[in-house]
Amino acid sequence: MTLTTPIRRSGADGATPAGTAPGADAATAPKGPSRSTRDADGLAVASFVLGLVGLLVMNILLGPAAIVMAVLALVRSTSRRGRALLGLALGIADLVVLAFLVVGNGVVAWNFGG
Repeated sequence: MTLTTPIRRSGADGATPAGTAPGADAATAPKGPSRSTRDADGLAVASFVLGLVGLLVMNILLGPAAIVMAVLALVRSTSRRGRALLGLALGIADLVVLAFLVVGNGVVAWNFGG
C-alpha cells in the first residue's frame, strides 16, 4: 500500500491557486497597492523633494531630474498627483532661477557673498 498526496497546481488547468479557498473568485481576493503605483508614488515624492532642494543648490541638475520624475509619476498614474504636479512646478522654477542667475552673473554659479 502506497500513500500519495494530491498536488495543487495553479495554472490554466482550472485548479485553484494555493492559499485561496475553492470557489473563491479572483475579483474578491484582497488587493493591495500594486508595485507600479507604489513606484509612481515614490517618484512623485522624490520629484517634489528634488525640486524643493533644487531651489537652493544645484538647480542645474536637480531641476531637470525633478521634471523627469514628475512626468514619469504622472504617466504611471500616481495616487499623489498633486505632489507630482508640485514637483513639476518646482523643477521648472529651478530652471527659471538658473536662467536668472546666468543672465545676472554671466556664469552658472551660486554666490552667497556680496
